[in-house]
Amino acid sequence: MIRKFNILVLSFAATIPAFAMDAAQAEAKQTVPLVNGETLYIFKDGKMAKANQYGRTAYLAKGEVVQSVDGQKISTVGNEVARLDYLARKGHQN
Repeated sequence: MIRKFNILVLSFAATIPAFAMDAAQAEAKQTVPLVNGETLYIFKDGKMAKANQYGRTAYLAKGEVVQSVDGQKISTVGNEVARLDYLARKGHQN
């Protein structure tokens, strides 16, 4: 019984990152998958933020050039680390 419960808990824990960025995706005007597995979030005001391949907020240098999966090179504007981190945590407080 405990083994089944542990399997259930672990399978649920594996799905949490998939739902963690829902608010960020709703707030963003566009999300762009990048070559190295990261995701670029472009907000309605034109500023951008980046999440690494694990879904965690990553630092984005001003003017950094990133490449999308389809080969397009994008020069970044802004570094909305706090904004993306807030949206990622939104709705997940205890």
